[in-house]
Amino acid sequence: QVQLVESGGGLVQAGGSLRLSCAASGGTFSSYRMGWFRQAPGKEREFVASISGSGGVTNYAESVKGRFTISRDNAKNTVYLQLNDLKPEDTAVYYCSARRLGSTGYDYWGQGTQVTVSS
Repeated sequence: QVQLVESGGGLVQAGGSLRLSCAASGGTFSSYRMGWFRQAPGKEREFVASISGSGGVTNYAESVKGRFTISRDNAKNTVYLQLNDLKPEDTAVYYCSARRLGSTGYDYWGQGTQVTVSS
């Protein structure tokens, strides 16, 4: 069983930056593909970014490409999401997730951290 705890959310003005962190415990962190998702009020949860176990392969939603960067530190069992040039439409609860090798979906989820961007 993997436990995921996000931190780093907050209130920021448009154009500002935040860095989200997700600390993992349990399991072998480097074997999991890690992802970030977000859910805005009244909307479905959507994919934001993912990173392979080694950190060598990353994927981003089109809406965040060039503004957000996902990274990981396997020695610290932590995945990060750097959010730059934030826009009001980035306001959402951001969730960290982990996918086991061979799994078709994400198996573990954190409790989420709120990001609010004011205009």
